Amino acid sequence: MYALDSTTIHLCLKLFPWAHFRRRKGAVKAHTLLDLNVGIPVFVRVSCGKTHDVWMLDQITPEAGAFYVMDRGYVDFARLYRLHTAAAFFITRAKRNLDFGVRQRLATQPASGVRSDYLIRLRGPKSRTLYPDTLRRVSYVDPDTGKRLTFLTNHLTLDALTIALLYRKRWRIELFFKWIKQHLHIKAFFGNTPNAVATQVWIAVLVYVLVGQAQASLSVAAGPPRNLPGPERHSFGKNAYF
Repeated sequence: MYALDSTTIHLCLKLFPWAHFRRRKGAVKAHTLLDLNVGIPVFVRVSCGKTHDVWMLDQITPEAGAFYVMDRGYVDFARLYRLHTAAAFFITRAKRNLDFGVRQRLATQPASGVRSDYLIRLRGPKSRTLYPDTLRRVSYVDPDTGKRLTFLTNHLTLDALTIALLYRKRWRIELFFKWIKQHLHIKAFFGNTPNAVATQVWIAVLVYVLVGQAQASLSVAAGPPRNLPGPERHSFGKNAYF
């Protein structure tokens, strides 16, 4: 099970004139694929700040049977269909203006927070061509906060509540980004070239992985390394990144 996301690292445009992001700001993006079972990144790609997140879906090789958990910034039906045809599963947030037709209404348990569970087909003239197969749309209300969330997945048989709980684990990649920025030097750079910036980001990721491996080998703590993003303990509250 993997979480796919990116974090923006802001740069001074005067010092990094090649890193155009906005009119007066510079930035690069670190696109990351995080293994949620161990909390360790398995793929990182550094790009310019203007790169759209869905670009990352073209850079990974889908793993059959794996789950890819993403926010709705990755909703691109052509790319999602590529995951589907590779026998991989995805869970993402559905966009509000999604045009679809309901093929089947699945049974739900209101006490679980699941409000609806539909098997759907896209109806938009373009989207139904890009994704011609059946999708699943799950509407869920977090019992702790009352926040309503709608998920889109190509897994048609998994329990609807499990779909919501799997998406919740995406929070671990946000914790990873937060730890990297707080503990390692990726705000003050020692070089101004694209290669210098990418090298420093890679060093930060390598330190994270090495600390995790060292703590695991010394049996300091079970699970993720101490002071690194630990097991997910958050609800779908206001502090979650969606």
